[in-house]
Amino acid sequence: MKKILFILIIFLSSCSPSDDKKSSDKTSNNSIEISGEIKRISVGNIDAKIVIIAYESLTCSHCADFHKDVYPQLKKKYLDTGLAKIEFRHFPLDVAAFNASKVSQCKSDQSLEILESLYSNQQEWVKGNTAEEINNNLKKFLEEKGFKIDFEKCINDKEIEDFVLNDRIEGVKKFKVNATPTIIINDKKFEKTLNYKNLKKSLEKMI
Repeated sequence: MKKILFILIIFLSSCSPSDDKKSSDKTSNNSIEISGEIKRISVGNIDAKIVIIAYESLTCSHCADFHKDVYPQLKKKYLDTGLAKIEFRHFPLDVAAFNASKVSQCKSDQSLEILESLYSNQQEWVKGNTAEEINNNLKKFLEEKGFKIDFEKCINDKEIEDFVLNDRIEGVKKFKVNATPTIIINDKKFEKTLNYKNLKKSLEKMI
């Protein structure tokens, strides 16, 4: 019953308006194993004292903007240097994002690459009038990009489904996440306008 309720929430939720652009060794690309073969998608020093959590929905334009405009600078300054790590957690706002999240978790050796490709090329697959059309576009996109994925198996994998939904449930319960992207830094919600300048100011105080 809990799972059904949260799937309904996913249907009813929506991303922040797309015209509001303000919304929001050990140093390497890492996937931290959570359970079984499913691994948390993360980047940076696994022992960093600064832990950034990004709750995102793969169909949200603001999340795509974050990956385009903020994340590269964040990676260069803080992740690649070992000062911080970031964990990408799932907060799907619709069925298309839910399925895309499941696909991104389906191959642990390619999870980060798939996630980044989905965000950087979001407009290529987030199109269609129905969830079925978007799913077909998502499947076609992945094939064209050369990702070897059993699409139907991935989106119907119950363990992956639970993993994605548990990210969303925890985000709501622990951090009161209600929009994407939402950034958590050392277990505290980042409340300022999400841009690199504001993020840098907060991170510099923690170094």
